[in-house]
Amino acid sequence: MPFAETYYNSDVYNHFELLSPEEQAAIKRLRPILDNDVKPYINEYWEKGEFPTQIIQPLVDGGFMNPTEVISAGAKPSGLYAGFRNFELARTDVSTATFYNAVSGLFRTTVLLGGSPEQAAEWDPQIADFKFTGVFCLTEAEHGSDIAGGLATSCRREGDTWVLNGDKRWIGGCSLVGNLAIFARDEADNKVKGFIVPTNTPGYKAEKIEGKYSLRIVQNAHITMTNVVIPDSHHLANANSFADTNKVLAATRLDVAWASIGNAIGAYDKAVAYATERQQFGKPIAQFQLVQDLLVKSLKSITAALAMVARVAELNDRGIFDEEQSSMAKLFAAGEGRKVVSWCRELLGGNGIVIDYDVIRHFADAESAYSYEGTEQVNTLIVGRAITGKQAFV
Repeated sequence: MPFAETYYNSDVYNHFELLSPEEQAAIKRLRPILDNDVKPYINEYWEKGEFPTQIIQPLVDGGFMNPTEVISAGAKPSGLYAGFRNFELARTDVSTATFYNAVSGLFRTTVLLGGSPEQAAEWDPQIADFKFTGVFCLTEAEHGSDIAGGLATSCRREGDTWVLNGDKRWIGGCSLVGNLAIFARDEADNKVKGFIVPTNTPGYKAEKIEGKYSLRIVQNAHITMTNVVIPDSHHLANANSFADTNKVLAATRLDVAWASIGNAIGAYDKAVAYATERQQFGKPIAQFQLVQDLLVKSLKSITAALAMVARVAELNDRGIFDEEQSSMAKLFAAGEGRKVVSWCRELLGGNGIVIDYDVIRHFADAESAYSYEGTEQVNTLIVGRAITGKQAFV
């Protein structure tokens, strides 16, 4: 007999049930917006390598950062809710989830953790309404995994202003937002400091990175700053070391884990539907043992990863933020998600490489989630350090 029915057929242990009724209602309200206002544009723009800006306003109008169902009940959205929101977005398209989460996750968390209470009070309500948008800018052309010790972008204070110089690379969505959360090394004390830099500031330049075949609809850019001057009020008061920066990364690494699973489920749902419809040798391929093997392996990986991220989100909601927990969740979810999309593509045979069936998009996009917010190797060493108490980084 089949699994008991749940909101997500692939959520066989019903983690969705852990959300409050109001949070469940908000996620269920998101689904038709994605189906009707987002999904119809995705494959066309994925092939073009362009972002469909027409999908932004329906998501903004939905108010999913602070959903009315939750706020009107006198509550705040939980981390588990934010995870399922990211999961639902990525189930449709992980590029869309990446853009939305660039604002709702990394940028918002940078303001909340790095800003003073006054800065957070001023900017966060506007971020929630997408009136004050931004993306996170840390990676550089020559420094990714080693950014903690190698960050080359510089800043120096001049009176009531700061002057920034340097380059950032792989910055996603910067053409769609009004601000950047920039991290630079202070020439005075060699400490990493954080800043909010409006994209219309003189001296700022962004060039689209061409030829990208994963997360194709998210426009990644190479950013150059030449004597960019910003007021001291845009220096994030509590972002004054790389340890402060790392708090943001630790808090948001779980977002990538959720998106990885959502992306995997997007491919899995398509594979299940295809297996029941596709006829070979006079019957649906779902009746073949090796096809069922691919589906079972996929569901096992999805279920284990979902259980892990749901538990970490629950711990985060209780105020427990351990870097090794989010790193292990991201490490496992991104790795298993990569396997799932491969099995699903295999199940579809030749149709698995045609964009009309969606799976090849999920397949390609899984590669980005596997690499950013800490590579497999970096997250392995973070977990290994927690196991042994020994630092194995170079």
